[in-house]
Amino acid sequence: MPKSVDALLPVAAAGGQHCIMTTPDTAVSVRELRKSYGHFTALDGVSFDIQRGETFALLGPNGAGKSTTIEILEGYRDRTSGEARVLGSDPQRGGLAWKARLGIVLQNTGESGNVTVREQLTHFAGFYPNPRPVDEVIAAVGLEAKDKTLIRKLSGGQRRRVDVALGIIGRPELLFLDEPTTGFDPEARRSFWELIRQLKSEGTTILLTTHYLDEAAQLGDRAGVIAGGRLIDIGRIDEIGGADARVPIVRWREEGVIREERTTEPATLVARLVAANDGEPDAVEIVRPSLEDVYLQLVSAAETAGRVASASERIETPTDNRSSAMTAPRSGLDTSIRRGRLLSTSTAAPSSRPTRPAETDPTAEQETTR
Repeated sequence: MPKSVDALLPVAAAGGQHCIMTTPDTAVSVRELRKSYGHFTALDGVSFDIQRGETFALLGPNGAGKSTTIEILEGYRDRTSGEARVLGSDPQRGGLAWKARLGIVLQNTGESGNVTVREQLTHFAGFYPNPRPVDEVIAAVGLEAKDKTLIRKLSGGQRRRVDVALGIIGRPELLFLDEPTTGFDPEARRSFWELIRQLKSEGTTILLTTHYLDEAAQLGDRAGVIAGGRLIDIGRIDEIGGADARVPIVRWREEGVIREERTTEPATLVARLVAANDGEPDAVEIVRPSLEDVYLQLVSAAETAGRVASASERIETPTDNRSSAMTAPRSGLDTSIRRGRLLSTSTAAPSSRPTRPAETDPTAEQETTR
């Protein structure tokens, strides 16, 4: 892991602050992104880039700051400080034409179930200047046999496919995928992965959040790990965590006790054990750490460091009159509002910006964890 994530990112100093130096190949650039609610800091100096055509997995435990980061990049929530550019624009000021270049697949939806799959997709397609053909999208998500079925009569996995279809109908340049395969059976998950690979091959940039680490490993080019509002590591899927985190483990049973040893030469160690035991040791196996193993190590270390820092702070400030931490607000409005589409009577473009609840009121809404 690098000593500083910022050391990997191109920045230009201007008055002591980070300024984004974007290139045509950069889809998303974030520098020193911060979001606070009263005394609670949801994001604390997050910085990263996503290149065009890349699939980037944003990982982290519930409450880590993923939701806040994504909502800022979607243009749904304002940042407290820092810089952000998405497809060349500041998401805080993005207009309708910019928003029409985005696709958003939310974790939970509130779309009407009283229309058919085809009716819903046809309705949404009308919001975009260059939508995909409705038949093409229905086929891509495998709902040809259900295109005339009311959405409320679909299974959970089939409704999730409708969510994905709504996210890609506008032919987005950047697709936000929030826990896209929650509720999918194994076969449906594999089919969805193929769809995402197809979109990637067409040049779509994808920002993925998921708790399925095998999904991140299958689909992601790179990953960033957020914990406690900070980006604790970033890198290629097969490099994140550093070389030490990926050293294989040899595990075996000896006299009824499970033993294990980390080594860069697992075959040599196994050969030595075979020679010492006049045969293969009981239950011997070589375990190569997966992305999930590396992720858990990173998050555990970050949480331990956070507890130590909190304990030190309490010792230094024994009389702490600060108010309790506010939870980051998250809109409880219908998710069609978050998408920015006023579906009932509006003929506006799909990303008309909603009015937000007061962000200073911690009781107005609660953050949805990812």
